Amino acid sequence: MHKDGDTPTSLPLPKKTPIKYCILLRAKIKLVMRNIFFSLFTLLLFIYTSCSTSNTTDIMEDEKTDSTSSFTVPYEKFTLDNGLEVILHEDHSDPIVAVATVMHVGSNREKPGKTGFAHFFEHMSFNDSENTPVGANRKLINEWGGDRNGGTWSDGTIYYEVVPKDAFEKILWIDSDRFGYMINTVTQAALEREKQVVKNEKRERVDNAPYGYTGEIIRKNLYPKDHPYHWTVIGSLPDLQSATLDDVKEFYEQYYGAANGSLVIAGDIDVPKTKKLVQQWFGEIRRGPDVQPLQPRPVTLDGTKNVYFEDNFAKLPELRMVFPTVEQYTKDENALRILAQLLSGNKKSPLYQNIVEKSKLAPRVSAYQDSNELAGEFAIVVRANANTDLDTVKEAIEVSFKQFEENGFSEQDLKAVKARLETEFYQDMSSVLDKAFTLVQYNEFQGDPGYASTVYEQLISISKEDILTVYNKYIKNRPYVLSSVIPMGQKELAVTNSKEAKVWIEEVKKDVAEEEVAQGEEAVYEKTASIHDRSEPDFGELPLFSTPEIWTSPAANGITLYGIENNELPLVTFDLTIKGGQLLDTLKTLGTSNLMAGLLKEGTLQKTPAELEKAIQLLGASISIRCYREEIRITANCLSKNFKETFELVREILLQPRWDTDEFKRLKRATLTQLRGQKANAQRIGRNNFDRLVYGDSTILGSPITGTLESVERITLEDVKAQYQKLAAQNTSFHIVGDVSQEVVKKVVIPFANEWKTEPTPIVIKNIPRKDPSDILYFIDVPGAKQSVIYLGNQALPATHKDYARLTHANEVLGGGSSGQLFQTLRIQKGYTYGAYSGLIPMLHTGNFIARTNVRANATLASLQIIKELIEKYGREFDNATTELTKNKVIKTNTLAFESIDDKIDILRTISKYGRPHTFIEDEQKELLQMTAEDFRRLINQYFVEKDMFYIVVGDKATQWEEVQKFGRKVIELDIQGKPKELIE
Repeated sequence: MHKDGDTPTSLPLPKKTPIKYCILLRAKIKLVMRNIFFSLFTLLLFIYTSCSTSNTTDIMEDEKTDSTSSFTVPYEKFTLDNGLEVILHEDHSDPIVAVATVMHVGSNREKPGKTGFAHFFEHMSFNDSENTPVGANRKLINEWGGDRNGGTWSDGTIYYEVVPKDAFEKILWIDSDRFGYMINTVTQAALEREKQVVKNEKRERVDNAPYGYTGEIIRKNLYPKDHPYHWTVIGSLPDLQSATLDDVKEFYEQYYGAANGSLVIAGDIDVPKTKKLVQQWFGEIRRGPDVQPLQPRPVTLDGTKNVYFEDNFAKLPELRMVFPTVEQYTKDENALRILAQLLSGNKKSPLYQNIVEKSKLAPRVSAYQDSNELAGEFAIVVRANANTDLDTVKEAIEVSFKQFEENGFSEQDLKAVKARLETEFYQDMSSVLDKAFTLVQYNEFQGDPGYASTVYEQLISISKEDILTVYNKYIKNRPYVLSSVIPMGQKELAVTNSKEAKVWIEEVKKDVAEEEVAQGEEAVYEKTASIHDRSEPDFGELPLFSTPEIWTSPAANGITLYGIENNELPLVTFDLTIKGGQLLDTLKTLGTSNLMAGLLKEGTLQKTPAELEKAIQLLGASISIRCYREEIRITANCLSKNFKETFELVREILLQPRWDTDEFKRLKRATLTQLRGQKANAQRIGRNNFDRLVYGDSTILGSPITGTLESVERITLEDVKAQYQKLAAQNTSFHIVGDVSQEVVKKVVIPFANEWKTEPTPIVIKNIPRKDPSDILYFIDVPGAKQSVIYLGNQALPATHKDYARLTHANEVLGGGSSGQLFQTLRIQKGYTYGAYSGLIPMLHTGNFIARTNVRANATLASLQIIKELIEKYGREFDNATTELTKNKVIKTNTLAFESIDDKIDILRTISKYGRPHTFIEDEQKELLQMTAEDFRRLINQYFVEKDMFYIVVGDKATQWEEVQKFGRKVIELDIQGKPKELIE
């Protein structure tokens, strides 16, 4: 996991720290793993205390007090004799513990020719260590019900785990062994295997992704060759390939001493006992040499640099304008963050007005400030509409700057940004891992775990003068790097007088053998002496999941309210879930529900789109409206003191839509741009065509939610209005979690329920007959692809089926995370991929079982054969030991799977959508404990039948067509719309 190369399309304030970025990636991974399956592809300001429960009614109806002023940071910090700084934080709200270790070494310590090494070493660290079983780090934690990962950015590396509290000492054992006792176990075979894994990660995130090379292009042109930020965090493939065992050992010796890191433990712990355990497990780790700090090194440019790159995977032209700015933890950094939002963050901002509203050059624009330890950069990103000349985008940006200089911004604009800060203040400490990340980040890079309070005070004290000062200092008339990333063959779209950017591009080869890797022999070494017994400790007392107290109440017109009162933080998340979603479309009107959902938020009868947006921002709230397969969901997040006002805006949005003609045209253009951009996204191509094959191209479920280019072109505003009439209170559920009582919720929501009077549209759940894959493999050509995307599966069960939960459990050992057989074989043993998973998609209709992975191109056939074999033998090899492993993993995972507000609201959604009892999680646990190996084998042999699965491969035909012919199935080539090429030709 690396930070570099990914630019948020809308960076929230305050800016997420590099460590927070790692958890955002982790959250995405966790979402994919838990829902695989609604879509296979969905702290900084932390100050914490055990606050008293607020009287929500009084806050809402009386004064709005500053609820942040009374917060402090509870932690205890001490330093071991070896120099390791340790921070402990008690939080007994859930029986879980988070452990995070930051090493003060990132890609900024590398040298040319050795780029990507800090990130590569992070991967190596997750291999073996002296006192743990082979493969334990990547396998055991997942089996204990835990979650673990790591991340590297320009300035540091983090390793982190979250586990049920019974595995707390086991985590100290495995984490300390990785930290201090891994280097002797490194072998040449492990080195070569991990090279392939990291190279696959780069192929997936960079080489095979549209705009993937943009980060490298910007860095090479913004920073001098001798600057530590001149290269990307993930580095280059030739540099990775040249890494040696001596390089690994030298890096460890120099940077992985205890005195160059910080350790935080947060959660359900006893502080005195934990201090003794930390001393036992971490106290003997060597101190290591002193690592001299790097001094800030902001850069300046002699003049503007214009560069262009023809991207094989991009379908839309993208402009990125990057100004050199200032390092982290400065007042200027915070002012630049707010400036970015003022320039691009709402419909009245100058960049939005000129690029999106007036010139209609792009569906959106974003600006953000990104500061690191040595330097910072301020960026503006515009992914334009197809065939847009980027000179026009550049001109629109320049016009926007002039307007900003002439018109400035209002105090109300600044107030809206700061209101959002207050909400994010709490949202960014909503889990023990959030808290751990914040404490360890500020300790290692600022010497103060509680530095978040200083950052918060700096941000809220930023004035108009501060913002204008940084604009004049870093942006106005200052040189910058401008990149034009354009589709292959469309050089004319690049900004005038741009020079071609050079990047190293891997050549795809057919031969697998040259990169074949394996587990290899274990290292032979003399074990490091220790005064403590470093064998695996026992589990503590098992903490079973206990369902939070859930309340329900009928409102009116068929709406039922579902709630969980949670007073840990003064936050509220709520939604209105309306049955229908994409199911309200027809094959001729595909995408209408999706467009309708987007248009609902664009103003009301009383408020223009800009006025509605400003009203939401001034509350520090967020409101989103999304269309899913079987529902439309209006979701809001806010401070509990603003619940009533936020819900009033939701009421106004839903009952008094504006149907703004200009916004409809903009959203339609944006959807068409999105669909054109997806034409080169191999994962999206694969997923869309998988659904088409499984459900049939003559069904709604076999079609993308966003529709097609042809169907969206046909949609009119009248179609959208007609679709809106199908939404009804009788098909709606209301879910809420947070610091608000049932009485207050009813008082606010019931009048709305009485007001919403519509005739319900019947939502018919008609399962589609299961289709026969007919022993065919479908292949879709993406020329030049460095990886092949593989999907396989078929329809399985509706989520209401009595076997659904049990079948979900049955998948755990096959594809449920890093301990699954797919991951362990394709990544850990073979090094073919960065990840491989499988799971069920929960639906009222029959949902799919899907297995998916991205493998390096020349390992396509070998990967297909491995997946086929794993699935074929899975049922017959599911024995008693596998049964016990499954039970242990599922039950322990539940302990931390429902910690956050979002997790808890998912419980309510599951109860209302599928008619589950309030205790369904506990009930499923009891049912699981009674299952036998024979029960599991029956389910697997009924639903996970390899010959009944559809296979799709999306990759490079020039090198892989002959290979997939050897797989044993008939191969049919499809175009990206799923039409057989032989019929087209």
